[in-house]
Amino acid sequence: MTARLWRAIALVALVFAFAFPALADVAVPQLTGRVVDLTGTLSSSDIAALSQKLGDFETRKGSQIAVLIVPTTDPETIEQFSIRVAEAWKIGRKKVDDGAILVVAKNDRHLRIEVGYGLEGALTDVTSRRIIDEVITPKFREGDFAGGISAGVDRMMRVVDGEPLPVPSRSVNFGSWDDLQTLFYFVLFGPLVVGGFLRAMLGRLLGSAATGAAVGGLAWFVLGSAAIGLGIGVLGAILTFIGDLFPGIGLGAGSSGGGSWSSGSSSGGWSSGSSSGGFSGGGGSFGGGGASGSW
Repeated sequence: MTARLWRAIALVALVFAFAFPALADVAVPQLTGRVVDLTGTLSSSDIAALSQKLGDFETRKGSQIAVLIVPTTDPETIEQFSIRVAEAWKIGRKKVDDGAILVVAKNDRHLRIEVGYGLEGALTDVTSRRIIDEVITPKFREGDFAGGISAGVDRMMRVVDGEPLPVPSRSVNFGSWDDLQTLFYFVLFGPLVVGGFLRAMLGRLLGSAATGAAVGGLAWFVLGSAAIGLGIGVLGAILTFIGDLFPGIGLGAGSSGGGSWSSGSSSGGWSSGSSSGGFSGGGGSFGGGGASGSW
């Protein structure tokens, strides 16, 4: 062979040597919800019920638990793959690190519970292994994957419930369509419905202030954020105070009904039930704690 041909072969070999390892590892799936099933194992109702259960648990306890089902982690071990998932998803609260992920590699018949730093005292390696061996894998061997995952998650939640964790703070994620709807209704209907009555009873200035306080306080209670409640309250007071500038929408006292507001007539109306859930990891960290098993 000529020297030029040898150089070409060496270059191709070098390219393949660098390319293959990068392409070999299974890509970490996008975190689209509390339950991510890339195998079609769980029905939509199974996913909905499990997601609701995990969401209620996070609201009550603050800790996040997620479930991931993939066909395989080959050529990696499930331990290598699951820690990459944990580092990418960041399940659990930042600096509390109270997240856990149940990873199932269905075709490999392997599974793992990956545990965040903050839960390693409760979901110990031994406890995680017992949950796998005693609760999950017996159902998996019978082909009941939905039952095994649900039962395993239930046991994980009971264990975490016994761990003293910081009280969850109620936060509002305005990437959620439902939260945007709630905010819209407060800003629009608060001054519209409440403002007219209070201005008629208390006068323009005092009525506007009372409207702002009422709307802001209710927003604080529902949305769980004092800052957002204050902002909505101030906006509500301003809208009520300047209501005379917009007599057609009935913000002012004694406004006529000639320009009454009606719902459902907009061609671009707000609709419910379209939210994707808005779930994301809270910034939790993982160090490889947990346990693996097979069936």
